[in-house]
Amino acid sequence: MTLAAANSTDADPDHQWAALQRRTMTTLRLGQVPTQAAVAGVVAVVGLLAKDMLGSDRLAGSGSAAMTFGSAVLAVPVAAYMRRRGRRRGLATALAIGIVGASLAATGGQLRWFWLFLVGMAGLGGAQLASLQARYVAADLAPSHHRARAIAGIVWVGTLGAIFGPVLTPEEKKVGEWLGLDPLVGPYLFAAAFLVVAFVVVVARLRPDPLEVNGQLDPGAQRVNPFRQVGSSLRVVAASPLAPLGLAAMVISQAVMVAVMTMTAPHMKDHGHGDLSAYVIALHIVGMYFFAPWVGMFVERVGHIRAVMVGAVVMGMGTVTAVVAGYVPALIFVGLWLLGLGWNVGLIAGSAILTTAVPESSRVEVQGTADLTMSFCGGAAAFSSGFIKAAWGYHLLADAATVVAGALLLLAYVQHLRAGRRPLPA
Repeated sequence: MTLAAANSTDADPDHQWAALQRRTMTTLRLGQVPTQAAVAGVVAVVGLLAKDMLGSDRLAGSGSAAMTFGSAVLAVPVAAYMRRRGRRRGLATALAIGIVGASLAATGGQLRWFWLFLVGMAGLGGAQLASLQARYVAADLAPSHHRARAIAGIVWVGTLGAIFGPVLTPEEKKVGEWLGLDPLVGPYLFAAAFLVVAFVVVVARLRPDPLEVNGQLDPGAQRVNPFRQVGSSLRVVAASPLAPLGLAAMVISQAVMVAVMTMTAPHMKDHGHGDLSAYVIALHIVGMYFFAPWVGMFVERVGHIRAVMVGAVVMGMGTVTAVVAGYVPALIFVGLWLLGLGWNVGLIAGSAILTTAVPESSRVEVQGTADLTMSFCGGAAAFSSGFIKAAWGYHLLADAATVVAGALLLLAYVQHLRAGRRPLPA
């Protein structure tokens, strides 16, 4: 039921629509903080736990890869479920899977059952997916000219959880040890608790459902084979002049960021700075989330295509600085911060392009396919990063990431030339 249908006698429907958007944004913020705390806390230790379990860097990125692959596998089914049952149930389902995943990963890590650890990490992909989907929920009721700002607002609020997640890991390790467990299992127990809080917030507060309000809820939507839905969504993207760039910005930003970030903690541990890795990841996450409101305004001011170009340049600066950090170790803080900031710009600009450039009737499905593609490529980057580091070193990994960021810059520049003097999407 749309807002207009439900409130035909309301004297000021615009005011009520704005009130619903404010309530939705508040709910998303309250849920995003614990979700990001859970995900970021796990990210800070997953490479270390995998390395301890296997005794090698070669598969140290497999835990992060499993989480991003899990997010990818869940993206399309959850998006289809949202189309039929609403955003609230879709987010709640993803968070519930994340809770189970955190519990299984903790069990696998404690028992040294690597297969169970990977299954749990894949389940934690549900939490990562819920965090990603929240930005689309923020845009559901936002005016078209302020969608980038709404997306940025949700990305930004995750800063609180994303910073405290890694910073709290030393204390979480102590709790794990106090419980008689492997210290690296402690953050997984806290992740499960944080996700329970997020689940309760979403279930209790995300009412009315944004898709019901804007008329995009379709309980009678046909259940489509996920592979067919992905193909259909990609055809919708390909039919748009700008949507492919939006998808490329999201995918490349995620792959570059995940590949370098995943191997940073093992790299620092190899050089005797393992105790500082949590703080490097925390600063990296500040770059990823803290500046989002200003990034959103920047994207709206300079235009989406130019913003993608800026994001690619900043990511490239971050990866180059990570290479130089081999000679000046303190620069690893700067490099990871720049990498996070570039990811922020690329994700917000790419999400805004994709949301604006595709037809409203296909938007939810395309968003799910975009998150699937982004998560799948991020998982591939995380998985391969361990092999690259083991074979050729962290520096070559960062060099390769720089080349990929340069490819995004080239794609955006070509699109900018094609656009000429035509107005950029609002």
